[in-house]
Amino acid sequence: MGGRVLHFYLAGINNQNFLMRDRETGTWWQQISGKAIYGPMKGASLELAPFDELSFGLWKKESHDGQVLAAVGRDQKKYDSKWEEEVAKLPVPVSFPGTALKSRDVVIGLVSAGEARAYPLDTILKQSPIEDRLGGRPVVLVAGPDGKSVRTFLSRIEDKDIELFRKSGSEDFALVDAEGGEWNFKGCAVSGPETGKCMPELAGIKDYWFDWRNYHADTTVYRR
Repeated sequence: MGGRVLHFYLAGINNQNFLMRDRETGTWWQQISGKAIYGPMKGASLELAPFDELSFGLWKKESHDGQVLAAVGRDQKKYDSKWEEEVAKLPVPVSFPGTALKSRDVVIGLVSAGEARAYPLDTILKQSPIEDRLGGRPVVLVAGPDGKSVRTFLSRIEDKDIELFRKSGSEDFALVDAEGGEWNFKGCAVSGPETGKCMPELAGIKDYWFDWRNYHADTTVYRR
């Protein structure tokens, strides 16, 4: 932040969304938004970076030389092994008016040009690829060949919008564009006019619906 490296630790919980505090300034930050809510840096925002949440099998297939972060034995006692189980029992809003989503339905949240939208994970897995426009920009959400992992992209190469379809008649995962080119799960063209080019990956947030809605009051919900 401002050329300064910050180190964070878990400081508390707010609306079942954790708060982190940096050791350098003592500022408190909201995890879901990356915004500083209290302290010397209040009002600042961390940059949201694209990341992957993949099944191990798919990750290993893509990253042959990848390494796995092993648990540090001496620190194991510091962690609550039943954390997720305990948090899942905490009360949350039953629903929000005007939506068919339940509080703990999992969504992929995107923000583009100030416009927020929640994409139900179940819908993505069933309908993939999902093409949409958000904040005036074309976006595509794609479920991977494992049927679990999801990536989101800006479906535009230079000034050209890319329209994608799931390739039929093949057991191998592939997407095709309107010109017959094929694309992989990394968002890169492996054949056709755009061969070698990759769509920019967007930073989506995998979250419970109630939590996304709490911090994005004006969000819309994608409808099939």
